[in-house]
Amino acid sequence: MKYNRNTLAIMLGLLIACPLNALADNPWTYQQGRNSSTNQTYSFAQSPLPQPGRYDDMMLEIVCKENKLQVVINTDDLIASQGSSFNLEYQIDKKTPVVIQMKTFSDSKRRGYTEEFAKRMADDLLTGQAVFIRITTMIRTALSSSIPLDNTVKPIQQVFADCGLNASNNVASQPIYGLTEFEHEFGKLDADQQQQVLTKIKKIMTEIQ
Repeated sequence: MKYNRNTLAIMLGLLIACPLNALADNPWTYQQGRNSSTNQTYSFAQSPLPQPGRYDDMMLEIVCKENKLQVVINTDDLIASQGSSFNLEYQIDKKTPVVIQMKTFSDSKRRGYTEEFAKRMADDLLTGQAVFIRITTMIRTALSSSIPLDNTVKPIQQVFADCGLNASNNVASQPIYGLTEFEHEFGKLDADQQQQVLTKIKKIMTEIQ
């Protein structure tokens, strides 16, 4: 089913005024856990599940643990031996890439973290629509993934609050949902989902007339 740009623009305006959950695809989430060995609680904002087949499987977590902020990367592939340093490069949208040093956990070759660069990276994640991540492993292979940054503000700021932190003053608000992004997301829906969206839009239009 095809829709012209004028129709999509009207639909977009209505969706901005009244967002629809139908377009929310695996948003970032805020979660809490408990360390069984210390009985201490911790919290974390977790990125969506990766789309299968497009990139390597990676997930990001912004963690507040023992009042310390961490950025944690989880992968399905080997990064480096336990307790080893490695470089992670991340790029927000089309901004200049940033390289930071992380370290694998003492009990894992597939999970790494940073405390030193955690606040900077978490702040950066609040400023874009997607982050591209690249890691060079100990066997010189490259792991890469693109992670959407939709709906990051609330879960990440909840973790900040748990650690007594605030977002940096130079962190912009979430980018305005644009027509191009809407067309892309609308096109990903199947016919039934598109019809559900149109039905809700029709109801909104009826109510505002």
